[in-house]
Amino acid sequence: MSLIKKIKKFLNWADESKPEYNLNTELYQQLKAFRLPIIFVVLMMLFGTLGYMITTGFTLVDAIYQAGMTFTTVGFTEVSHINTAGRLFTILFILIGFGLFTFSLGLVIEVIKKGVLTKILKERSMIYKIARLKNHFVICYHNLYTIELSRQFRENHIPFVVIDSKEDLAQIAETYQYPYYIIDEPHTQSAILKSHLSSAKGLITLSPNIADNIALIATVRLYEKELGRVKPYFIMTNSAIKERTLTPQEVRTILNADNKEILELCKKASILPRKNSRGLTYFSYDEVKNLIKIQAMKKAVVTNPVAAQSAQAQPQPTMMQSIMSSLKSMENSLSERISKVIDEKLEGMDE
Repeated sequence: MSLIKKIKKFLNWADESKPEYNLNTELYQQLKAFRLPIIFVVLMMLFGTLGYMITTGFTLVDAIYQAGMTFTTVGFTEVSHINTAGRLFTILFILIGFGLFTFSLGLVIEVIKKGVLTKILKERSMIYKIARLKNHFVICYHNLYTIELSRQFRENHIPFVVIDSKEDLAQIAETYQYPYYIIDEPHTQSAILKSHLSSAKGLITLSPNIADNIALIATVRLYEKELGRVKPYFIMTNSAIKERTLTPQEVRTILNADNKEILELCKKASILPRKNSRGLTYFSYDEVKNLIKIQAMKKAVVTNPVAAQSAQAQPQPTMMQSIMSSLKSMENSLSERISKVIDEKLEGMDE
């Protein structure tokens, strides 16, 4: 071990981390389109240099200088007197150069317009940033649980990476302040390598499909054995509940009310209308049921005030308690099922 390495080890200085996944192949594939414009530039400079040497008798350096000025349309003073043949060649050289320049510019614009090159460069930059993380968490799939979990991680300064196959994950990450994200299927090898799972502390999978969660956990356990980790990954899972939502138009139809009346009902029910990732207002199914009850009570007050007061006096079970109890039972049942399946899978692999 050299002296420099010993000093780095003593000071706990690590070498620059390199990503485990390489995007150079995809990058070079997109840069192929730039080869033709570069070849055109070299050929035009060679054509101009030889033309000026033949037509005007310039030296090699003077011919290169004059060809460069003419091709780039800089317009400096001529190196020396150019005869008639040289001037005719200059006109031809300018026309050919302008045509090739326009064609090459079109190729470059077409590549940039597709957006694939920009996407690869952004992803490559993101992968290099993730490669510097240590003891981070990898969160698979974006949903309501991911939003709340990422907020807790940010407040406690815990690094994390979000993986999802959504094409608009970049906009989602900007909205919900995900510092690191990967657009890929979480169970694939490329996603595991891009997220730098080898140096992570744990993985959290939040797919609404239980089978996806089980497959991802099994994949991570196999990867853990492949790495030979002494300390196993911390793995947590939960199946996201797909909440039924209704648009304002649907709520107006159900309640047969205008926006003003719906706002009054929301104030009485302490309901704040929310917006999704696309900026559209929505109501949950339970919120609408609560609005229907309050609207019925409001109509009952108008028709029969005494009966309405007696109905309000009776204790009503809170909806939040019933929701929390059902979520708790679902979470316990899901954890038991997943633990049982994972243990059976791992025992089968050991045998």
